[in-house]
Amino acid sequence: MKIALFGAHGRVGQAFLRFVQVDDRYMVRSLIRTNREEMLAGMFQVTGNSRNREDVLETMKGADIVVSCLSTDGDDTLSVSMENIVQAMKQTNTSRIITIGTAGILKARQQPELYRFETNESRRTTSRAAKEHAKAFEILQSTDLDWTIICPTYLPDGEVTRSYRYEKDFLPIDGKKISVEDTAHFLYQQLNSKEFLHQRVGIAY
Repeated sequence: MKIALFGAHGRVGQAFLRFVQVDDRYMVRSLIRTNREEMLAGMFQVTGNSRNREDVLETMKGADIVVSCLSTDGDDTLSVSMENIVQAMKQTNTSRIITIGTAGILKARQQPELYRFETNESRRTTSRAAKEHAKAFEILQSTDLDWTIICPTYLPDGEVTRSYRYEKDFLPIDGKKISVEDTAHFLYQQLNSKEFLHQRVGIAY
């Protein structure tokens, strides 16, 4: 399976690469801003920027699936990139995409018509990043692509435990954190799964 990966230099992206690089079922083609020799193993690198539609399209060549671990970058990079990714997927007839979002865009348990970040369920002091993630979600939701958005809560570094909870549309009750490594493990597990097509998935311990 050929994976087009966006956000390989981020914490979840790097942890995800550690899983796929030791699994010979997968080949990775990643869009990165600058070449990094230590990340060459098992990965073809396209140098560019996800805000540039042509760079995104080049990364998508031959892909069977798209994985996005892009962050908000403090601006509208995530939503602009998602628009570019969606357009490139249409051009290349690629239908499957898995992205890393945030627990803030899950449904609020007491007010499911709202995002968590719009209620007091979210403890974040600012909603800027969550709003950008919500834009990316709404872009995917408006398509006929086979999308899944994995929505972790607080993301400390940690060990791979393979023992965590997940729930469609909601953050598991009393979920407070999930390690970067276990988030990447769940992402890796979804590569060949259709369990959460067209859904957000909350993940926590």
